[in-house]
Amino acid sequence: MSPRLSLLLTTALLAPLAASPVLAQEAAPTAVEEVIVTGSQVRLPPAYAGGQVAKGARVGLLGALDTMDAPFSVTSYTEELIRNQQALGIGDVLQNDPTVRVSKGFGNFQELYVVRGFPVYSDDMTYNGLYGVLPRQFVAAELVERVDVFRGANSFLNGAAPGGSGIGGAFNLVPKRAGSAPLTRFTAGWDGGEQLYAKADVARRFGQDDAYGARLNLGLHGGETAVDGEKRDLKVIGLGLDRRGERARFSADLGWQDHHIDAPRPTVTPASAIPKAPSADKNFAQDWTYTDERQLFGAARGEFDLTDTVSAWAAVGGRKGKEDNVLANPTAQADGTISAYRFDNVREDTILSADVGLRAKFATGSVGHSVVASIAQVDLKSRNAYAFSSFAGFASNLYTPVQVAKPAADFFIGGSLSDPNVTERAKNRSVAIADTLSLLDETLLVTVGVRYQEIWTRTYDYNTGVGGAAYDSDATTPAVAVVYKPDDRISLYANYAEALVPGKIAPTVVNGVTVANGNEILSPFRAEQAEAGVKYDSGAFGGALSVFRTTKPSEYFNAATRIYSADGEQENKGVELTAYGELTPGLRLIGGATWMDTKINRAQTAALEGKSAIGVPEFQANLNVEYDIPALDGLTLDGRLVYTGSQAANEANTVELGSWTRLDIGARYDFEAGGRPVTLRARVENLADKNQWVAVGGYPGANYLTLGAPRTVRLSVTTDF
Repeated sequence: MSPRLSLLLTTALLAPLAASPVLAQEAAPTAVEEVIVTGSQVRLPPAYAGGQVAKGARVGLLGALDTMDAPFSVTSYTEELIRNQQALGIGDVLQNDPTVRVSKGFGNFQELYVVRGFPVYSDDMTYNGLYGVLPRQFVAAELVERVDVFRGANSFLNGAAPGGSGIGGAFNLVPKRAGSAPLTRFTAGWDGGEQLYAKADVARRFGQDDAYGARLNLGLHGGETAVDGEKRDLKVIGLGLDRRGERARFSADLGWQDHHIDAPRPTVTPASAIPKAPSADKNFAQDWTYTDERQLFGAARGEFDLTDTVSAWAAVGGRKGKEDNVLANPTAQADGTISAYRFDNVREDTILSADVGLRAKFATGSVGHSVVASIAQVDLKSRNAYAFSSFAGFASNLYTPVQVAKPAADFFIGGSLSDPNVTERAKNRSVAIADTLSLLDETLLVTVGVRYQEIWTRTYDYNTGVGGAAYDSDATTPAVAVVYKPDDRISLYANYAEALVPGKIAPTVVNGVTVANGNEILSPFRAEQAEAGVKYDSGAFGGALSVFRTTKPSEYFNAATRIYSADGEQENKGVELTAYGELTPGLRLIGGATWMDTKINRAQTAALEGKSAIGVPEFQANLNVEYDIPALDGLTLDGRLVYTGSQAANEANTVELGSWTRLDIGARYDFEAGGRPVTLRARVENLADKNQWVAVGGYPGANYLTLGAPRTVRLSVTTDF
């Protein structure tokens, strides 16, 4: 560790302890479900009216904050919503968010989420505040108590995402905890096609005052999906332990997930014009393709009140994962003719993640302070190997697929698929400190903070294991945020924040021109964000209106000076509207809209300047409504409408993906049978069975297309014992 980082770590850890403990003791909460303990790293904010979202969310190192106190745009979706919508994975949950669109990873079946026009890779989500711990491609919904959505640049709050995404937002998944009442819940269901599943959710509290809790979740899914010939097998185990104490709180979580898909329908790269979307249930995958992912992961987090005004926390987590894929992602002509070649790859990850910190509250005169400092580190070791068949490939068709014999993957090989070499090592280390000042009887909150981050990565040859040049750089990201609450229902906020992604090592030659600063290590690319907004909370219904502007640098080569730099720039600016809550008793709503304008201000290719970025719609909107039918106690109807406007489908903006709309409807009926509560649920997604491309791109510079799911019927029955 560098002397500079060591000095900053020591300063940050000692600063809160040096604070004067003159702030009066806060009243201890009587129940976790009733009170938001501001800044807690363990306790959860309670559910909001209607139960679909929470009253607050985790805001990085600042911990749990009430939505009205958070100087950023946040929404937290609850387990109740996840269960009632029969969500399979996190992407299903995020279909409710008007600021997020769900896509696929580049060349694989990783879920990918687009926020404010920038991708967030699924492996850049945090798990109870820790990076790198979650399964890399897909996370089963039954593991999750909350899905926290944070909108905007967040390197100060969370540190730089290790996968290099997260410019437009961040997601934190909260594992399940045992509630105050015993729970023994079984669910059986049908998820379209021939896909059947069974789930168990068991929780108990024990010990004096029920201080200790345990919650076990089991899930088993199998069979053909609503897409012809696509078969999914998913096995899930999640165990969560916790201790609720007056001065000490602790949680530990262990998860295992085995996810396998045969003949997964791939994304499609258009050669020029976008072909007409095939039937939504059509599968143009080769039947010998598959994707397989097995992940063991866990995390532990503890929080201890050292005094009435000083608390400390520590967290550690890790993941051991293995992926195995045989893929054949096609390129399509305008008439639907496709060509593809076989691509095999294996990946084995070992990740360790940790976070420690201190929080102190004190006052200087009439000004209250909440000072927090933390140290975080993520270590990654990845083993990879790949093999391609001949790039000449084979032909098929989107509308009348042709199955071909599996070609040999012996044309272009990197490493051994049975024993891959270490191909990447990475370390992200950071220290952060922040002070939230409370003024004017706590109607004005001002947060100032800074994070110093070191990013180190080294890649290794797939075949020999010999290490190449290492990227080793650092950066400091400040943040300033203000909240003003003129009354109990209104909160005005503004912030300046930054996002970091690893920089580049300058090449020695670009387009045949010698680079003057070849092999120079560029500093991490720094995206800058300015945001302002207003939030409203009536106690039963709330929402927010936000405006933002984010500029993201990119590689740029000046042919005149022959300097390679980060002077390229993409600018995204927009307006977001979110709404949630219970309009009247029995009528619940989640919805909103996003207006976006994106532009490439400077590019390495001059002809692209002034163009829009790939895959960023100018307008998107969501509306999800639930209504309890008064005439029949226990019956609830719901509907969800998702609209996404047109978006550029290539860098030159000469090809455009048209707008699309999806309608989902559902119903559930709660009743008692044999003295036990029973819930029947039915849901139809893509009710109109529309054939439509629902995403383009997701990975910077790529323009692959994702076909929307067909009409899918989901049925389930749940009973508690």
